[in-house]
Amino acid sequence: MTVVAGLDGCRGGWLCLWGDPENGRLAARILHELEELTFLEPRPRVVGADIPIGLPERGVRTCDRAARRLLGRPRSSSVFPPPIRPMLEASSHAEACRIGDRIHGSRLSRQAWNILPKIREMDAFLVAGSDRPGWVREVHPEVSFAVWNGGAPMTHNKRSVAGGRERAALVEGYLGGRLDRARADLPPDGFAGDDLLDAVAVLWTARRIAAGRAVRLPEDPERDAGGLPMEILA
Repeated sequence: MTVVAGLDGCRGGWLCLWGDPENGRLAARILHELEELTFLEPRPRVVGADIPIGLPERGVRTCDRAARRLLGRPRSSSVFPPPIRPMLEASSHAEACRIGDRIHGSRLSRQAWNILPKIREMDAFLVAGSDRPGWVREVHPEVSFAVWNGGAPMTHNKRSVAGGRERAALVEGYLGGRLDRARADLPPDGFAGDDLLDAVAVLWTARRIAAGRAVRLPEDPERDAGGLPMEILA
């Protein structure tokens, strides 16, 4: 049995699915902080996370450019540049934009600012343990869905009815009723329906990482100042 986990940020914290997606039962939980990952039983061999890992000092990461090329329009818009590392110290969106303007002439998007607390939390979690960077790996659900779909990106936005249906078709074909049973473990609020589908896509990739079958963007990733790889896996 190969136990892996898929993690997606949500209103309540982090939506976590874990277990063996191909041969066993799945469990689901809302984690209020990332340290709870270390207490999961059974312990996942790999944790996939839908959050930027590895932040540049300036400029745009090569992995984000590669992901946008793979997705093409219009899905490429789902891949937006994460903050540069100096922005982690910003206390407001305006301050983060001033830092970006000063360092490389580029401001921070609102989407990136909205997830900056979770990026900061993940960064702190990873540097707190030497084994964690190899255990938790960055995954982008839209890239995973495209690879899962034979290389064809999803046609519709994930928040649309049609987009939910096309992603759910892949998920249901993979997990069947096991996802419904796992969902029963979750509270009725604290996450959205697309969060759960994204977590499954991340789980699917985590299983591929564990099996050595994952696509790596780029093949030879750069590392940030803290040694974290700047890569996206699918």
